[in-house]
Amino acid sequence: MRIISGKYKGKQLNSPKSDNIRPTGDKVKQALFTKLQFFIQDAIVLDLFSGSGALGIEALSRGARKVFFVDKDKRSIKLTYENLKGLDKNYEVINASYDIALNNFKEKFDLILVDPPYASGVYDNVLDLIDKNKLLNEGGYIVCEHPVGLKINTNFVNIDQKRYGTVELTYYSYDCKKN
Repeated sequence: MRIISGKYKGKQLNSPKSDNIRPTGDKVKQALFTKLQFFIQDAIVLDLFSGSGALGIEALSRGARKVFFVDKDKRSIKLTYENLKGLDKNYEVINASYDIALNNFKEKFDLILVDPPYASGVYDNVLDLIDKNKLLNEGGYIVCEHPVGLKINTNFVNIDQKRYGTVELTYYSYDCKKN
């Protein structure tokens, strides 16, 4: 695993030593950040279910103002800290479950990256909590990485969806919410 572009391009990231952490593949990561390349600069980003921290670190490398990494697994938190070594300190790492974190944030985000364990079944609840707590800035995006064909029920509008093998990225926007 490595950082694809930006300030930290080429930085090698430590890989998980267990199957509990499933890092986003380089092809999917490249597609995600290419699509949002002009949006990332100065964005406040939430990397929810951060795992190794690879997505949030890519955002930092590409000019995000600040990234919040959230994961409940202590091994993921340790791995994220290892991967953040040597980077500017414009981040915060939070060891908490997604629901506790989403119910306690005072921040609002420009970009929220949602990549939970696929079998967790939490996508609908995550998006409900983001909506209920008004955590996404107007004009911001939520990007969910999920298995192909998963139906996510939400008030947010699906503005784009791309398939990469067995993985899909679905992009949602807050400012075009259904009423």
